[in-house]
Amino acid sequence: MPLRLDPSFREHLASSDRALIGMWACSGSALVTEVAAGSGLDWVLIDMEHSANTLESVLLQLQVVAAYPITPVVRAPSNDTVAIKQILDLGAQNLIVPMVSSVEEARAAVSATRYPPEGVRGVGSALARSARWNRVDDYLQESARHTSLTVQIETAAGVDAAAEIAAVDGIDAVFVGPSDLSASMGLLGQQTHPDVVAAVEKVFAALKAAGKPVGVNAFDPVAAEAYIAGGADFVAVGADVALLARASEALAARFIAPEASERASY
Repeated sequence: MPLRLDPSFREHLASSDRALIGMWACSGSALVTEVAAGSGLDWVLIDMEHSANTLESVLLQLQVVAAYPITPVVRAPSNDTVAIKQILDLGAQNLIVPMVSSVEEARAAVSATRYPPEGVRGVGSALARSARWNRVDDYLQESARHTSLTVQIETAAGVDAAAEIAAVDGIDAVFVGPSDLSASMGLLGQQTHPDVVAAVEKVFAALKAAGKPVGVNAFDPVAAEAYIAGGADFVAVGADVALLARASEALAARFIAPEASERASY
């Protein structure tokens, strides 16, 4: 029975008249990601670079998210051909590759997502969820249409090369990571420093000139709103683990701290 795949993140970006708002899934829990999937957000980023997520946990999360009207995007642990191949074969249609700072690195990421002769992706569609075990008609010939590739600019070198990276055929969007970018600029932990914000805006300008979507990571609501006003096409505004951390801290502050303070006054 022929099956059809969902529209890609590239298609969702192209059809939206506003910034797409998403969050990170870092817990490795399919249950937590399912909760996020039903939130009403536009996209969820399943992270393999800075989390406990494995191929098995990503597979489960892709399966549970499929029941909800949200677009899953998977961040690979690195710009590695084997890792990218495995993630795509799990059925991830939308990929983010971190730490892309040059045209050569951008081309390598594209090559890893394409079958020969355009790239070097290994052919295993009969064994893989990506083609639904060869139930998707013409998957091998049309895999590029089903797949979107976003690269992440996170270094000062990447900022300088943003226009050239955006021009690489097969790069659908660029996602700016202010955390690593601030570290690269000698401003570790200062994601909203004026120089870091200026660097992000420089990438925005380069991508707008190239006619390609640009996004940014911004957990600070004020920063997120400013980037949206500045033309961001997609923004990640939170993470499952960060939301749990802040909410549990708020509970402790409300119900434990006042009581402790009152006891100390006697």
